[in-house]
Amino acid sequence: MPHQNRVTPFAMIEAVAARGTLMGNRGILHDEQGVLGLARWRHPHWVTCLLSFKSRWRPVMTPNAYTELFFLDEATAFAAGHRPCAECRRADYLRFLEAWAKATGLAGRARLRAIDVDRVLHARRVHRESRAQATYRANLADLPDGSFARLPDESGAWVVAGSRILRWTHAGYDLVRARRRMDVEVLTPWPSVAAFKAGYRPMLHRTADR
Repeated sequence: MPHQNRVTPFAMIEAVAARGTLMGNRGILHDEQGVLGLARWRHPHWVTCLLSFKSRWRPVMTPNAYTELFFLDEATAFAAGHRPCAECRRADYLRFLEAWAKATGLAGRARLRAIDVDRVLHARRVHRESRAQATYRANLADLPDGSFARLPDESGAWVVAGSRILRWTHAGYDLVRARRRMDVEVLTPWPSVAAFKAGYRPMLHRTADR
């Protein structure tokens, strides 16, 4: 029976057998039996980590330790509201901060801190009242690569990849369409989309190249 720890672009945490390529952390969300409670985060510092780092190893869903969350790829993690970890993904983290600074007009000013980025991200990724995923409207043709959106009259999540859009599943991308102008619901938080426009390119699963 798989753990409930696979995250979708809709920021839902589901129990599926498919493996992810990145891990994430939002705090302790499970009990001593490894079952998730109602909470979907315990702090605003939602990071995305490597699956392997400095030979560290720990059992998944250890009692009284943070809940390991897993993502198909980095674009999925961004859609769910996460950012690169400052320790195990230091180079990606610094590239993200650089793009963030360009997008916000802070380039060349005081050094950005992760806590400041997380505060802005948290306000844009969840609704304060309902605690549901926060989304916004935009034209699909204007979104940068790596952005996730829900198309009109469809329930799935699609990622932008050049002139194409790809349909997401836990196992990879299974459908391809040509990108065209249309109004869509954007799942990736606006600050992250702005960082993509400023030059950060999130990693896509290998099935995006098929």
